[in-house]
Amino acid sequence: MPITRPGNLPGMALTSFARRSLTASAIGAAASLTVSLCVLAPATPAFAAANAVPDYEVKIDLTAAALDSSHTPTSAVKAAFGISGSAKARSYEYFDTGALDLNAQGWDVRLRHKSGSDFEETYKKRFPITNGDIDAALDVANDQGFDSSDTNYDAQVDWGYAKQTLSFSNDKSHSGSGYSGTSMPSAGTGRSWLVGEIPGKLEDWSAKNWGSDTLKAATAHGPVTSQVWSGAWESSDDASIEVVPVKAASGTGTEYVVELSFKTDHYADAAQLHADAIAVADAHGWLYHGDILKTQLILGRY
Repeated sequence: MPITRPGNLPGMALTSFARRSLTASAIGAAASLTVSLCVLAPATPAFAAANAVPDYEVKIDLTAAALDSSHTPTSAVKAAFGISGSAKARSYEYFDTGALDLNAQGWDVRLRHKSGSDFEETYKKRFPITNGDIDAALDVANDQGFDSSDTNYDAQVDWGYAKQTLSFSNDKSHSGSGYSGTSMPSAGTGRSWLVGEIPGKLEDWSAKNWGSDTLKAATAHGPVTSQVWSGAWESSDDASIEVVPVKAASGTGTEYVVELSFKTDHYADAAQLHADAIAVADAHGWLYHGDILKTQLILGRY
């Protein structure tokens, strides 16, 4: 009877074949996984842009006691805050729908004309600052695409009596040829300029073409024509007092908003200007203990 070697048994031959097949399959799967990972992995790591770096504008409202009978800042007020020279006029108006759809989304669109200058078109996005946490507001803005990489927008912290707001402004200009002084175009003409120059972030803010569609349905709120006196005080070489006549809440008569402001690049300087301006104005009985938001006032009364 012939002797059959173990290596020649049918069962052993089948087990050896299965082992070789399993090894080949595992190697193939590993290779496939390696290729997939190489395809999916980014060539270089992606990093978010840094937060924008804002400058600061301190805005303190004064009472009617700061004005003389001609609605001009008194000589004592001017001397106290380094204001000199004669007044310069500027006219401006805001464009929004009757329901203020732009403003509800944190956007304000303004057309302004300073005497002897071209028209200024400003598209501004606002972010609230809570409990003085500017960094948190900058984080929110960054998440929505307003960061240090976007040089089309200037970041600024508006620092009022008790309220702070972070804003990003995109400023453009339109020729003032044919317009004398601070005269404004018709509402339809001004609106067409603003629609034609609309920046991308506003255009597609909540939906494609939302910005221009909303602006096309907007009306002019204003205009108002203010007088501005300039100067320098403490660390700010850009101090000013603006007197803005606005329609009274009753619909008849005029009220005057008196805004004292200082611009500076640094937080520490802004904090000092804020504290000192409040102290000086309060000591003389000129301080309005609150924040008057000119934009909201004009949007609501015109």
